[in-house]
Formats: sequence, structure tokens, C-alpha cells
Amino acid sequence: MELAKIEQLLEAYFEGNTTLEEEAILRAYFTKTNVAPHLQQYQPIFAGFAQAQGERSVREIVLPKGPKTASRWWVGIAATLLVAIGVFGFFNQEPTLTAEEKEALAAFEKTKEAFKLMSQNFNEGAEELVYIQKFKETKNKILK
Repeated sequence: MELAKIEQLLEAYFEGNTTLEEEAILRAYFTKTNVAPHLQQYQPIFAGFAQAQGERSVREIVLPKGPKTASRWWVGIAATLLVAIGVFGFFNQEPTLTAEEKEALAAFEKTKEAFKLMSQNFNEGAEELVYIQKFKETKNKILK
């Protein structure tokens, strides 16, 4: 029963489908001296894991000191200001018109002025029509 379970765990282990608890069961089994003969080929793997787990480095690790926090703040502030100035400059620029667009804009302004003048003349003509209408009404009263 135990051997079948170990074989299933070993198969799952090589497929990468074991939990930490199942791997601990496998390590415990393969560190024993009475391992099944057909599974003895896997014993050095788990013995190597146990040996590697016990290794410790005697060398002292020296971490490099990072930059001072004040200079880091200044770099961050400078980068933020640079981005803000860039964004402001991008959105605040005047649109530049090509010669063709300027010509079209001038033609549009002239057309607007011509329509305004034509509208004024039509309004003056409409005022004269009021007098003609009154004349017709008076003529109709007299002729009746």
C-alpha cells in the first residue's frame, strides 16, 4: 500500500503536480535505508536535496549602499517637473496653419462679410415692402 502511494507521488512529482507536504513524504521515504529496489535510482536525487538544504554560506554578503534619499527625492521632483512642463507645452501650443488653410480662412471671412452685406440689403428691401403693403391696403379701401 505504501509502495503504491510512493510510486504515485513520485510520478506526480516528476510531472510537477505535488504539494509541499507530498514532497516532504517523498524526501522522508528516500532518506530511509529500506527503499524498494526499483526506486533506489531516485534515492540520490532526494539525498542531494537534503544535503543542499543543510549547506550554509560562510561568506559575508555585503550589500552596496544605495544613494542618499535626499538625492533620490531631487531626481524625482526634477523628473516630475520635466514631465509637467512637457505636457503643458504640448497642450498649450498654438495651432500652426498652412498657407492653404490661411487662404481658406480668409475666403471664409470674405464670404461671411458678403453674406452680412446681402442680409442688410434684404432687410432694407423688406422695410420698403411694408410701405407697399400699406399702399395696397389703402388703395383697396378706397376702391371698394
